[in-house]
Amino acid sequence: MLGSLMADFLRGGVDPALPRGVRAGIALHRSVDRYTDAHAEVAQARALFRPPMRRYAGILLDIWFDHLLARDWARFGVGSLGEFSDRVRELLQRRIEEQPQRMRGFVRYLRANGLPAAYRDRAMIDDVLRGVSARLSRPNPIAHALPLLEEAAPPLERHFEVFFPQLQAWAEGERERLQALIR
Repeated sequence: MLGSLMADFLRGGVDPALPRGVRAGIALHRSVDRYTDAHAEVAQARALFRPPMRRYAGILLDIWFDHLLARDWARFGVGSLGEFSDRVRELLQRRIEEQPQRMRGFVRYLRANGLPAAYRDRAMIDDVLRGVSARLSRPNPIAHALPLLEEAAPPLERHFEVFFPQLQAWAEGERERLQALIR
């Protein structure tokens, strides 16, 4: 789990000095990103966005799909969403020294806002969109995307309903494959 969470904050090759499980988590996260980007349902969901939002469709879908997962956690996750969120925050706090420096602000934000459980709330999604928009180097419309996401919610949910169970099944096999490969 730690490696998967760290993956967005690392660029390039993976440090072989990292623990095996962390390296496997990073590899899994990157593999999931590739699978997601190539999936037909995700491509169809991206096509729902018109310029200039289409340029940011990958970011918007990532955030919206996290919202749908949190909202419907009982269908897709194990245990309660609150327990999962507590485990994530506890893990990140316990292993803070292993995390890249640029990840630590995210960890503070996660803890301060009750994430990932708060992703179930649309108000949090609006906050997240504004935060992502502010962190990008160029002016962008992401801060104003919530109404567009809400308008596209029915077809986005249909794409998610097909995509996510396929991702879960694929990721289970990929996790096993990567753990066997990474020594």
